[in-house]
Amino acid sequence: MRILVTGATGYVGGRLIPRLLERGHQVRVFVRDPQRIAGRPWATQVEVTTGDMLDPASVTAAVDSMDVAYYLVHAMGAGSEFRERDRLGAAIFGSAACHLTHVIYLGGLLPDANDVSEHLRSRAEVGDILRGYCRTTEFRAGPVIGSGSASFEMVRYLTERLPMMVTPKWVLNTVQPIAIRDVLSYLLAALDSDPQGIVDIGSEPITFKAMMEQYAAARGLRRIIVPVPVLAPTLAALWVGFVTPIPNTLAVPLVQGVVHSIVGDTANARRIFPAIQPISYRQAVELALERIKHGNVETSWSGALGAETTYTLNDAEGMMREVRTRYTSLPPERVFASFSSIGGERGWLAWEWVWETRGLMDKAVGGPGLRRGRRHPTQLLPGEVLDFWRVEAVAAPYLLRLRAEMKVPGRAWLQWETRPEGNGTRLIQTALFAPTGLFGMLYWYSLYPIHQFIFSDLINAIISTA
Repeated sequence: MRILVTGATGYVGGRLIPRLLERGHQVRVFVRDPQRIAGRPWATQVEVTTGDMLDPASVTAAVDSMDVAYYLVHAMGAGSEFRERDRLGAAIFGSAACHLTHVIYLGGLLPDANDVSEHLRSRAEVGDILRGYCRTTEFRAGPVIGSGSASFEMVRYLTERLPMMVTPKWVLNTVQPIAIRDVLSYLLAALDSDPQGIVDIGSEPITFKAMMEQYAAARGLRRIIVPVPVLAPTLAALWVGFVTPIPNTLAVPLVQGVVHSIVGDTANARRIFPAIQPISYRQAVELALERIKHGNVETSWSGALGAETTYTLNDAEGMMREVRTRYTSLPPERVFASFSSIGGERGWLAWEWVWETRGLMDKAVGGPGLRRGRRHPTQLLPGEVLDFWRVEAVAAPYLLRLRAEMKVPGRAWLQWETRPEGNGTRLIQTALFAPTGLFGMLYWYSLYPIHQFIFSDLINAIISTA
């Protein structure tokens, strides 16, 4: 079967593609930036079409000659206009894909309430638009639980970091989580079924409070959770954004998604897909923890949130740079292994408290902070997150370039290169900054004194660790 997958760099899409290939399907992916899939194990096994969901011509080219399409995109990270972008993207795609035999869309469960969040309302609107144009199956799911998923990471960080929590009373609301393995099972099973319209999916309902308690039990932790009738959703979301790696742009819709009880009617799912028996929330948590323990996290929520093009470094006039080099008798592979495993749980090798303080400052002004970590302890792929950086380029064993996503008055990069020299390797570490206005210039020059210590100690620590 010829299948188009949109959202290939997202949490769900990145896991769906290899499973489609395993089943012998011909897969085409539609991406804005082909570099974002470079390095994936399946990258050379798919056809890549480049374009934008809001560009009718490129969408038409993407769906041409396809049999089925998966619609796994949303504009949640696009700011206040995300709802309009979602509607427009769905209409453009639906119009172009109306000839397909099946469009499969992953949306969200809706609460039985009048004040439904903008995020959940937008997901439902996208489903309505797609069904208006195409033969569609719309799976509606609650919080997706798996290693690297946003919902799992929110519960994980709140529970791990806070022995006692005073929480809003709506943590007693009931939600219906679902394991990522079951989401993928439904998405794949839909290929063998006619379009089914709306299908609610999920495991047994559970309160958000119980989600945290069961996570704590799985980790052998004791946690005290005290619900109180205060704390507005927006304030709670800001607190989640500060305590966890989840940015405010994602924390707000996640929190708003549990302000009301959200439980679907899964009767259709059981009738149409009787072979799929969703596992419990506790089982999903234990599987996610096991994958994290063994460094086997396929995709992460953060991989889909980088809106900018991957390769954007223009070394032009006005670019500030600090270059440091060291020679070592070690081969490039050893040096690359050292700097490419920096960050995350391992930390930044030198001046860790300074990096953590910078992360806290960034969180305080709405940035991502340092706690996003990394998907894998030693592997990096273009486009994925590394703390408050995003991997812009990686070519083992010679190059790693990170683009800063913390709040700065300009654009910043940190880059390492290895060059064979004699019987050893020359390591070149470069910090680059393209300032915005006078404040950007002042910001950069004010950091020179501390950079003398931090970046010099960092390159020395990389060589020492190698």
